[in-house]
Amino acid sequence: MTLKSSDVERIAYLARLEINTKDIPAYTENLSHILEFVAQIDRVDVSGITPISHPLGAYQRLRPDEVTEIDRREDFQVNAPSVEAGVYLVPKVIE
Repeated sequence: MTLKSSDVERIAYLARLEINTKDIPAYTENLSHILEFVAQIDRVDVSGITPISHPLGAYQRLRPDEVTEIDRREDFQVNAPSVEAGVYLVPKVIE
């Protein structure tokens, strides 16, 4: 797919990008090459290939869902200017 300068200008407008007028031909050429490469990839026959989530067969190692730290809320709230019933009190900022 070959883009025209007007296409690049429209894309830049939609993306709210300011492109210098002298740079438009270079952007047009580069974006056209990118779209041609995507079209080339799209033509590859992948009908016999099973989709995978990771190319190396990696998986997410899971840890046990158990508490590993002690409750230190009181230690942390000692330095707070105002605390009540285990929560931090802050001044009202919206009237």
